[in-house]
Amino acid sequence: MASSRGGADRSKVLLLGEIEHAQSSWDDIGDIAEVLTPKSTNRADFIHEASTGAFDGCVAAYRTFDSFEVTGKVDAELLQALPDSLRFICHNGAGYDQVDVQACTARNIRVSNTPTAVDDATADMAIFLLLGALRNVAVGMASLRAGDWRGKTLPALGHDPQGKVLGILGMGGIGRNMAKKALAFGMKIRYHNRTRLDPDAEEEIGAEYVDFDALLAESDVLSLNLPLNPKTRHIISRDEFSKMKPGIIIVNTARGAVIDEAALVEALDSGHVCSAGLDVYENEPEVHPGLLANPRVLLVPHMGTFTVETETKMEEWAISNVRMAVERGCLRSIVPEQKSMDM
Repeated sequence: MASSRGGADRSKVLLLGEIEHAQSSWDDIGDIAEVLTPKSTNRADFIHEASTGAFDGCVAAYRTFDSFEVTGKVDAELLQALPDSLRFICHNGAGYDQVDVQACTARNIRVSNTPTAVDDATADMAIFLLLGALRNVAVGMASLRAGDWRGKTLPALGHDPQGKVLGILGMGGIGRNMAKKALAFGMKIRYHNRTRLDPDAEEEIGAEYVDFDALLAESDVLSLNLPLNPKTRHIISRDEFSKMKPGIIIVNTARGAVIDEAALVEALDSGHVCSAGLDVYENEPEVHPGLLANPRVLLVPHMGTFTVETETKMEEWAISNVRMAVERGCLRSIVPEQKSMDM
């Protein structure tokens, strides 16, 4: 087990995953805490290692999306094996569906994420998928790579974004960032969110608030920009597709399971959904065969934050949460569900 610079009575921090870009910031954590790294490579072994007391004394854990491969979901079972000293889980990422926040709250463990560090890159990917799906480029790209130029039969003509209604479901930081960028393409912005923005914010991004059913009925392009939780899982399914315009385009850079993929495949096959641009999938890394087989679907393998600049910002943000946890006993960005704990 690796540890940092000495000091028997210092705080301890558990590292779950790799630091790939902000190593100097992480090295500074070694000045204030002892860093422990698990030896395990799967969930069963990790739970056993934790139960031996290997991580006793850890007050905070830094975790990455990829650490799921070792620990599995951070749920009640996993937390039961971790030491009572653990009070903070600092997740590197805006989405934190791999962490059972309710179970953490029950154990008085506070959870943080990196809410704004991902906004630009994820919104950029959403715009890329929006334009690609509108222009029907996936069909031509596949033909070109197959050595058949535009194909024996020309792809269907695409559409311009100008004047189209972009419906945004989930107007957090990513949704607002996307709205501002879509305005540059002459799109009309409508949105639905659990909390309506204040009038000044709506005016700044040129967005009109509508109810959920109106968003479905009026959008030419529907972008999913909301977190995955029990209330949002399959928020778009067969009933919702039936309320949409024929020929609608779906963009998803949130989490795959906010859409019922089987229902999406049916809507694509019927032509009710014209095309889709997807960066996330319900059972990653598996992709529904119906999506893979449909040439009108633009597919990207979960690369919304896949830039040097954004990955660095995310690591630095998560590390700053670790530092605050150790030095001040609080978090820079506690998750919304636990705001009442951040007092």
